[in-house]
Amino acid sequence: MIPVLSIVFIGVSAAVSIGLPIALFFAFRKKYGLKIVPMLVGAAAFIVFAMVLEQLLHYFVLRPGPDGSIALRSNPLLYMLYGCFAAGIFEETARLLSFTLLKRKYRGIGVGLSYGIGHGGFESAVMVGVTLISSVVLSLMYNAGTIDALGLPAQTVEQLAAAKDMNPFLLLAGGFERICAVVIQISLSLIVWHAVARKDKRWLYPVAILLHAAIDVPAALMQAGVLSGIVLVEGIIAAEAAALAAIAVLTCKKIKAASPLSAENAPS
Repeated sequence: MIPVLSIVFIGVSAAVSIGLPIALFFAFRKKYGLKIVPMLVGAAAFIVFAMVLEQLLHYFVLRPGPDGSIALRSNPLLYMLYGCFAAGIFEETARLLSFTLLKRKYRGIGVGLSYGIGHGGFESAVMVGVTLISSVVLSLMYNAGTIDALGLPAQTVEQLAAAKDMNPFLLLAGGFERICAVVIQISLSLIVWHAVARKDKRWLYPVAILLHAAIDVPAALMQAGVLSGIVLVEGIIAAEAAALAAIAVLTCKKIKAASPLSAENAPS
């Protein structure tokens, strides 16, 4: 039997993954003039650039050879750099192009906030939240003894069985990781928004790529087997999210102080 507490904590992580973006939008909507369109553009940009274009690149670069091996994996450092910078280049370019279009009609940091919530929120709710909800359903079916009726792959059933011996509190990591991820996506969006809204801040775009790549290093090291332990990795990601949020806030304050009456910075 999978402990009830484990199933509850998976549900909590699912609720956080889906509810956080919605809560953030309504929490900041009035203060920063958040709009629906930039949020939808953020979600669409994530789909096109991260889920389609980036995956196409991975298909060609990471395609297994005749023996089933991936050439790039023979060099762990190069493999890590490729993964980190591919994500950074595609997602920050998505922001750059999206904001270039959005700034024709929208103004203020609310654009960056809305986009970031849409970008990070779609990833959180659809790619993580929905998966966690399915995990809750499968766990309940496993406990009820009806899981075999679904004809699931043996690997999936084995993963469910492994949850029986897992520390229930580790299952909260999914929700915690999503909080950090959404904070990171919003912070990067604010940085790139200023790169587009202010001609003298174009250099913030390549900075955002470097920051994004750096943020992905712990996950890449974990995949490479250099780092192990979910608590350690999540702790590093939380520290990165806090640092990046501080950079984004400082950037916003400095730009606002330099031109407090600029239309670029005025609320929408």
